[in-house]
Amino acid sequence: MTIDLAPLPLPASAEPSNFLTFGREVKDIHPGNCTPEQLEDIKQALYQHEILLFRDVVLTPEQQLSLTKAFEPDSEIYGHGAKLETETSSILHSALHAIPRVPQVQLIGNGMIHNHEGLYKARLNHSTHKTFHKTFVSLEDEAKGFTRFYRWHIDAALYDLSPPKVTTLYAVRVPKGPNQTCRYDDGTGDELDVPLATTAFVSGQTMFQQLPPELKSVAVRTKVKYAPHPYVWMAPARAKPTGLGIESDDLENPFDQLPPWVEDKIKIHPMLWQNPVTRMLSFQVHPCCATELIISPLPTNTARERALYPDGAHIDDLKEVRNLLYRMQRPAIAPNLVYPHKWNEKDLILFHNRGVLHTVVGTLQPDQVRVYHQCNLAASEDPTGPTSEDIIQWA
Repeated sequence: MTIDLAPLPLPASAEPSNFLTFGREVKDIHPGNCTPEQLEDIKQALYQHEILLFRDVVLTPEQQLSLTKAFEPDSEIYGHGAKLETETSSILHSALHAIPRVPQVQLIGNGMIHNHEGLYKARLNHSTHKTFHKTFVSLEDEAKGFTRFYRWHIDAALYDLSPPKVTTLYAVRVPKGPNQTCRYDDGTGDELDVPLATTAFVSGQTMFQQLPPELKSVAVRTKVKYAPHPYVWMAPARAKPTGLGIESDDLENPFDQLPPWVEDKIKIHPMLWQNPVTRMLSFQVHPCCATELIISPLPTNTARERALYPDGAHIDDLKEVRNLLYRMQRPAIAPNLVYPHKWNEKDLILFHNRGVLHTVVGTLQPDQVRVYHQCNLAASEDPTGPTSEDIIQWA
């Protein structure tokens, strides 16, 4: 291998045994100017470790796009499509600003900026739970430093376009301030100490591996159907206090009131996605966008004792879909399984978008400016699900 890797520094809250292969810092290499051999090693390392961190990097948007394209050379389309900024009814609309000369690279963050990469002026809107959750942290508790996860997700349009393989996230300006306490507020008492405006990650492999056998069997047999234009569909709805899915209050926009859509562009993905290098399976479901679960029957000669849905099922009751997904995904966002990255300016993170879930965390004041460049590209093919051997092993 032509690159030098070191484990990521873990917070005190993390259980090290759960992060043995998760995350690496890449030393002494500039990701925007590497040899073909180094680039191939970066690709292999990302799929093996899910997150790669480069410190103290000066990176242009053009270099960031080029690095992202190394994982998807045939794509020129931003992961959420080219019309995102004009789709004002999308929940994503206010959070993203395309850099004019490199529109695949999006500007995200908080506060007012001027004369940045061809943008004369832009107001960046930090994604906070107060714009998305059904309940809020009180102003009194917020002043004491309490906050929440925003929305656990994968970067994907989940309609028409295939999910990006990798996202690159570059910190241009990082706000300063004390750590905050992320509360789960779901009756468990769970809390997590987090750096200000962190990005938190969890492993999709861990999300699958920690399931009990009966839910592993469900996962390996299930496909997930997503809503058409899911970010417009979900816009009026409100999220659970953990940011892991939507409360079932029938607030979503009706399908017949969405922008025009066709059935053959609706996405149906496996619940488990196969890593292209390790062949490990990751639980990769965007819980906010899912509408139906299609569960295949148990394979012939498989023991049926304690099995769930042994004859298969098609679950299209939205509340039931969400309850089952929450039951399966919630254990994997326990505090000891979350990696909240402590950002420094000029940090570049590459993450395997088909192997992790992530969320922004925290509350910022208007004068706490946060400027990041984000890039991902719609893939040329959909994720690969479990093999027949995987189904026999886990069902």
